Amino acid sequence: MAELDTSGGGGKKGGKVRSKKSSTKVDLTAMVDLAFLLITFFMLTTTLNKPIAMDIAKPDKEDKSEERLELRASQTMTILLGKNNKVAWYMGEAGKSAPEVQDFTQIRKSILDNKQKVQAASGKSIVMVIKPTSGATYKNFVDIMDELAITGIKSAPAIDDENITDAEKAFMKSQNLL
Repeated sequence: MAELDTSGGGGKKGGKVRSKKSSTKVDLTAMVDLAFLLITFFMLTTTLNKPIAMDIAKPDKEDKSEERLELRASQTMTILLGKNNKVAWYMGEAGKSAPEVQDFTQIRKSILDNKQKVQAASGKSIVMVIKPTSGATYKNFVDIMDELAITGIKSAPAIDDENITDAEKAFMKSQNLL
């Protein structure tokens, strides 16, 4: 009869046999290639946000006709852009209403309040006139246009940087905004 080997030596008496260890390395080349292919695919197939242009109305210098659009003072809000990120606004006609000075953090509330007042009083929408002064920056102009878009002003604002009245200039100088 054959003897049974109980030494665990795998046939050798008293010796140990080491088992062969398999390699633990995983080749990730294919996964990296797939990841870059997916990234490239999604970058090429997505649509980026397209810039949206806002309409503005500016008076025509060469138009000498008498056909001018008359605005009701009760529906018109004029915003004067000054230096140091300050704005002055008034409702109605220049020189007859005292402008209120605010910074850009407060102007949104004023626009919304005046929009609601005009809507309640006349049932019509508010007309915005923006007058950038010599102290204003391009950033101030962009900021006020953003505020008009945020507050939902549908009509194109009138931009008038040439017809700033003497009363408006005097007020802006007195407030150190010009």
